[in-house]
Amino acid sequence: MEEVRQTTAWVAAHASHVTVDPAGIEKVVESIGSSIPKVEWDFEGIHFFDGGPLTVQYLLVLDALNFCFWPDDDLDYDHLARGLKEALEKDKSAFDADRLQKYTGPQLRNLLNWPRPLPLEDERIRLLHEVGLELEKSFDGNASNLVESCGKSAAELVTLVTRHFPGFRDHSVYRGRQVFLYKRAQIFAADLWGAFKGQGYGEFYDISSITMFADYIVPSVLRQLGVLKYSSTLASSIEANSVIASGTEEEVELRACSVYAVEKMRELMNKKWGKQVLSAELDLWLWSCGVQCPSLQHHRTLSIYY
Repeated sequence: MEEVRQTTAWVAAHASHVTVDPAGIEKVVESIGSSIPKVEWDFEGIHFFDGGPLTVQYLLVLDALNFCFWPDDDLDYDHLARGLKEALEKDKSAFDADRLQKYTGPQLRNLLNWPRPLPLEDERIRLLHEVGLELEKSFDGNASNLVESCGKSAAELVTLVTRHFPGFRDHSVYRGRQVFLYKRAQIFAADLWGAFKGQGYGEFYDISSITMFADYIVPSVLRQLGVLKYSSTLASSIEANSVIASGTEEEVELRACSVYAVEKMRELMNKKWGKQVLSAELDLWLWSCGVQCPSLQHHRTLSIYY
């Protein structure tokens, strides 16, 4: 996770399209006070949870598919989480490793009860197949074995996930330097921690090592709060709903500066209030604010990473 922190900090220091405003951070931290508004992990009641290995399997499948909803105005994360939950409640073998390797686009749509092709549907199917194949090959078909092999370390779990599943290797090149973000790999660890309330499969001694999860909702919330400032050209692109290509300077800066800004918020809260705040908790609060604000305009990038 230090690679994520160091490389995103480097981007923030050299960015020309996105600026992190220390005064904005100070203002938000003052307004929050000594504790982040509490947001439960499953505050919308949309996730599957049975307290055992099947939940771990569900979360890995969910996080393998948790990206790029915006091209379909009616589709969002809730549809994915709830659709997979209902599919598993109907058929407990729906996410068995051998079955994950065989799904087609129409079958995935049927699983989610979705009436038309999903955004980046071919990529979603490819990633399902990848997860099923590697689980079968290396973990006896069970995501719970993957989690048990990390030694209760969230950072090690992220390393294992990115080592075994190429579709989780979320990094970019910015001005000749590699930048690591690992949004979906990190959110898998955080989802386990949230679902199991820090116990059992969700017990990690280093959950504080996880950064925020760089997506397209949280940067918009940070901008609205005055923490991020955009160049006029970037702001115009977002307001015009123009697609910002994956891997461009603008796109990398939006994500990297968000990680850096949340780290600075966390550090300031720890310093001011003498209390450890987790980046994952800050992210959940910011994200929940964003999804409850339908008018929020976010950047649009076609990507399998978020």
